[in-house]
Amino acid sequence: MAASKLQAFWNHPAGPKTIHFWAPTFKWGISIANVADFAKPPEKLSYPQQIAVTCTGVIWSRYSTVITPKNWNLFSVNVAMAGTGIYQLSRKIKHDYFPEPEAAVAEE
Repeated sequence: MAASKLQAFWNHPAGPKTIHFWAPTFKWGISIANVADFAKPPEKLSYPQQIAVTCTGVIWSRYSTVITPKNWNLFSVNVAMAGTGIYQLSRKIKHDYFPEPEAAVAEE
C-alpha cells in the first residue's frame, strides 16, 4: 500500500521529478525570510522588495488555481508571500506616513 502511494507521488505530473514541485518549495525560503524580517525595524524595510513579494504572491496565487494539474504547494506559498508582503508594506507605510504622536513630539 505505502509503496504504491509513494510510486503515485513520485510519478505525479507535479511530483518531485518536475520543476513544478521544486520551484514553490524554494519560494518557501523567501516567505520564511520575510517572516524573519518581522523583527526588523520598519525603516530598514524596502518598498521595492516588499511590493515585488506582494505582487508575486497575488498574481501567482490566482494563476496557480488555473493551471493543470492544480499545484496546491504553489498556491499556498504564494498566499504566504502575499500575506507577509502586505503585512510588511503596512508596517512600512504606517511608520513612514502615520508616525506615533509621541514620536512626532520627541522629534521636535
